[in-house]
Amino acid sequence: MSFDTQIDRRGTHCVKWDSMETLYGVSPDEGIAMWVADMEFQPPQCVKDAIQKMSDHGIYGYFGDDSAYRAAIQWWMKTRHNWALDTDHIFTTHGLVNGTAMCVDAFTAPGDGIVLFTPVYHAFAKVIKAAGREVVECELVNTNGRYEMDFDAYDAKMTGNETMLILCSPHNPGGRVWSKGELQAVAAFAKRHDLILVSDEIHHDLVYSGNTHIPMANLSGIEDRLVMMTATTKTFNIAGSHSGNVIIADPDLRARFAARMAALGLSPNSFGLFMATAAYSPEGAAWVDELVNYLDTNRKIFDAGINAIPGLSSMRMESTYLAWVDFSGTGMSRQEFTDRTQNAAKIAANHGPTFGTGGEDFLRFNIAAPRAVVEDAVARMQAAFSDLQ
Repeated sequence: MSFDTQIDRRGTHCVKWDSMETLYGVSPDEGIAMWVADMEFQPPQCVKDAIQKMSDHGIYGYFGDDSAYRAAIQWWMKTRHNWALDTDHIFTTHGLVNGTAMCVDAFTAPGDGIVLFTPVYHAFAKVIKAAGREVVECELVNTNGRYEMDFDAYDAKMTGNETMLILCSPHNPGGRVWSKGELQAVAAFAKRHDLILVSDEIHHDLVYSGNTHIPMANLSGIEDRLVMMTATTKTFNIAGSHSGNVIIADPDLRARFAARMAALGLSPNSFGLFMATAAYSPEGAAWVDELVNYLDTNRKIFDAGINAIPGLSSMRMESTYLAWVDFSGTGMSRQEFTDRTQNAAKIAANHGPTFGTGGEDFLRFNIAAPRAVVEDAVARMQAAFSDLQ
């Protein structure tokens, strides 16, 4: 397929396009939707073929015998990430927001503190607060446009009420691919404070050349407290399948999670299982390689254009398709730079404060779109901030 093909998603019950006027005041008829983290691309042909086969069969009953699905996950993680997992350790949830909620429900109690390295994916805090737990923000350090961790500060902040740490690896919205040393430091922090470590690795397939994602599961000595979360949804743009995987090696943790799954009567939908099985294949892998190369060029175009605007700085992405733009150098209030982006450039981008402490001066832009759209967005931003140039 061509990633340059523009597909009109307006009026298709697409939250990204059909909700942006209500939420951002940007009309879908003249604006660009760059907020929701899904892509403007169709998935690989193998995924479309799987759905077509289901449609042709015409019966949509309960799914049985998920051995091929589990084997596909096992193959993908070993082939793409050098992670050897046991298929019996896999739980399928209704996406990874649901997976996060299930972890909070299974492993913590109301009133517990749950640690987040902020700014970070906004759904984590929403789920934590909705469950009656406390969000404990440990702010990342922005060192010359690159996020780093300060464990001395984090250690000092712990009260003993914390029971879980949720890590975003690779990091959304900063695009960091954490190094082995950083992951080891995260693991040590979790052990020091007796925290269950939930590692959300949903963006692990979207990593740019020169960077290598290391699954937290490949570190030794952390198995007794580790919960891994992965999904096909971001990689293959099939978020509507609402399918994700929670993978737990420790038998005690696995039994606790299984008990909550059973108590809530949760089971996966057949569409998600068929799509994931098809995606985790050699054909799917070839498509991902092409996708990452395409996104890499989009990244370079976007960063160069945004960084040419005095006062704006796009944090260099090592992974993901989510650009994190710092407006603090403009001296503008958050209201002013947001208004310029939405009302002058007519771009709907995520507001930084929703990602927690440290996000106040930022907007997040989704660059997983045909190149012409990204180029248009850059031109619009340059025009909206032309008085700075």
